[in-house]
Amino acid sequence: MNLNQITVPSRDLSTSIPFYQQLGLRLIVHSTPHYARFECPQGDATFSLHLVDELPHGEGIYVYFECENLDDFVKDLIEKGIVFDELPSDQRWLWREARLKDPDNNQLILFFAGKNRKDPPWKIK
Repeated sequence: MNLNQITVPSRDLSTSIPFYQQLGLRLIVHSTPHYARFECPQGDATFSLHLVDELPHGEGIYVYFECENLDDFVKDLIEKGIVFDELPSDQRWLWREARLKDPDNNQLILFFAGKNRKDPPWKIK
């Protein structure tokens, strides 16, 4: 099994699409006004937005995007006007993460984990 795509809810694709394009995702499907799909710059996974009347309540969705040069990537995004809730910092689970929210308040985590992504010291053997 392989993860194909993640779909997150959006109340306004006309705002969300440019936001994700600024992050570097490439728009490959746009079924106005209810659906958009993006290709990630690396790998085979895709990411999509689906128009909803109401966003989920509570904590909502967390989406992780892996970035090899995280600090430089975040710096470039800040220069483009992207606002971060948390700048890159080392986490106790051995990942380096930066956090931001998309226009619909979905939690995005840009991270770099290296070998610890799939092989942390506490991995089940």
